Amino acid sequence: MNDALEGVRDHYRATGLAERLKTALAVFGPEDERLTPQQLAPLDHFHTRGIAASAELAKLAGITANMSVLDVGSGVGGPARLLAATAGCRVTGVDLSEPFVEAARYLTERTDLGGQVTFEAASALALPFGDGAFDAVFLQHVAMNIVDRPRLYREIRRVLKPAGRFATYDVVSNDAELHYPVPWARTAATSFLLSAAATREAVEQAGFRTLVWQDDSEAAKAWFERVRASGPPPSPNLSVVMGPEFPALTANLARNLGEDRIGILTAVFEAASVSR
Repeated sequence: MNDALEGVRDHYRATGLAERLKTALAVFGPEDERLTPQQLAPLDHFHTRGIAASAELAKLAGITANMSVLDVGSGVGGPARLLAATAGCRVTGVDLSEPFVEAARYLTERTDLGGQVTFEAASALALPFGDGAFDAVFLQHVAMNIVDRPRLYREIRRVLKPAGRFATYDVVSNDAELHYPVPWARTAATSFLLSAAATREAVEQAGFRTLVWQDDSEAAKAWFERVRASGPPPSPNLSVVMGPEFPALTANLARNLGEDRIGILTAVFEAASVSR
């Protein structure tokens, strides 16, 4: 395993996560009480604008009940469970962090969605699935941790059926130095942002055509302003997953966005009939 990949794994190691979640979720009632994706949203959506962004991306991608969807970099499973609960589709999540996968399975049991949602520990650069296995692939705030973007997008193309949809919601570079640490990296050693233009070029070269392309930076800035004005976050929240320093990491994300050092990209692509 290369140093960059090991550094990313270390960043998301999250030891004892499942037990922390069990303790935090006691506020909702006993262990056998069924929870909803909406209840869990403050702690299981790892990206700007949270559950609203996931719901909008699903709509843009045209996710329906008959689809099989892969969520790459699924974290503790919030978007995967949301897709299953709202669209009725089948979802497979993969994540590099084994503690995240363990936590995702636990939270899925608590939401009674085990029949539709499964998780595996795997690298986004070596997906453990056959060619053309999925109708759609989701990638949200993940690519910033991956240095080999061409390989990432080729793997996504490989596991998609012809005309399958690839939906991404990610942070992009505006060619400026960042304030660290941020939620995805404590230093530049594990942060691999591309510009929006370079992202589009890399995806299209992997065998996709662009269907939706929108800059959501201003929407993200407005969201951060609302969060700031609303006071302390609800409990439980992402600090349960990422630790007590998470508010500081998020503050740097908001600062970088506010100073236009980074942007937020939403895009949906269609897989070409033959991979390039």
